[in-house]
Amino acid sequence: SKNGYLKYWHNISTSLFCAGGIAGGIEICITFPTEYVKTQLQLDERANPPRYRSIGHCVRLTIQEHGVKGLYRGLSSLLYGSIPKSAVRFGMFEFLSNIAKDSNGKLDNKRSLLCGLGAGVAEAVLVVCPMETIKVKFIHDQSSSNPKYKGFFQGVREIVREQGLRGTYQGLTATVLKQGSNQAIRFFVMTSLRNWYLGDNPHKKMNPFITATFGATAGAASVFGNTPLDVIKTRMQGLEAHKYKNTLDCAYQILKKEGLLAFYKGTVPRLGRVCLDVAIVFVIYEEVVNVLNKVWKTA
Repeated sequence: SKNGYLKYWHNISTSLFCAGGIAGGIEICITFPTEYVKTQLQLDERANPPRYRSIGHCVRLTIQEHGVKGLYRGLSSLLYGSIPKSAVRFGMFEFLSNIAKDSNGKLDNKRSLLCGLGAGVAEAVLVVCPMETIKVKFIHDQSSSNPKYKGFFQGVREIVREQGLRGTYQGLTATVLKQGSNQAIRFFVMTSLRNWYLGDNPHKKMNPFITATFGATAGAASVFGNTPLDVIKTRMQGLEAHKYKNTLDCAYQILKKEGLLAFYKGTVPRLGRVCLDVAIVFVIYEEVVNVLNKVWKTA
């Protein structure tokens, strides 16, 4: 019946939304220190001269000055944002892939690329851009001589008071490009590996270790594919974003003043965080979907 069909899709969409949210929240709590270090290294311009000599030096200096909790500066903005971000990402991907599947219910690799692109753009506009802007400002503020943000809500109020809502949407173009390419690459690699592993048997079980390995591979591919966009996005969202006229000007200034290698600042901590991030999220997502589907069937 029509009601039964609607109830089924309501249950499925709720499962996907919840699974994405739970996976995102757990993942960010585990991996945030690597995100903190990556952002600090990307904000550390050569012209200033650089404050941090290496990843280890950045970690040591942060702990000396702010304690271990300093490595979690900006976590609140990502935690509040990572739950809806993962929910939007997986929800949109499943929505688009259900439209894109062939008559046998299979999603081919090329279509998964487009579905991933759509999911990335949706999460960038709805969640990621304001969340990342706030995170970058918080981390940048901590390394300034006179930090002005005392906590998440006070910090957000201060940003909105000084710059309006536009202040939370800095670097939107770079964020859309980064997230769109991120999810296009990740879902393309993940779907390609999954299709290869399953072969002609779509009901073949994938254990969590296989899912984690495929997820980490997809994460690594996205890091090498779009770290330059991540560096540009970080600069566009920092406290000195006013130096750049737009995304292209930011890219030009980095290239001119710091050289080509500057576009790969923070690659190592980002690689560690993203591989762990994507592996954890895909494993938790699949497990939570399985649990929620069993709950809905018995409800």
